[in-house]
Amino acid sequence: MPSPHGFTYTQRADGTVLITHQGRAAGTLRGPRAEEFLAEVESGDAQLVMARWTGAYKHGNERTARNHPRNRG
Repeated sequence: MPSPHGFTYTQRADGTVLITHQGRAAGTLRGPRAEEFLAEVESGDAQLVMARWTGAYKHGNERTARNHPRNRG
């Protein structure tokens, strides 16, 4: 499974964190959630953390689901 890429984040003066993916807004975090996110980004793989927090994280079963007879169309 390829690792996520194209994510960036910006921390604003009011403590809000804006997460973007390839230039488009993917999520906004405020308050304690923003603080938790920033701590997690500093301690791990930033791209993977941002993918998880925005819900854009692939779980590895997409190819299996696409090939299922119900989804072949």
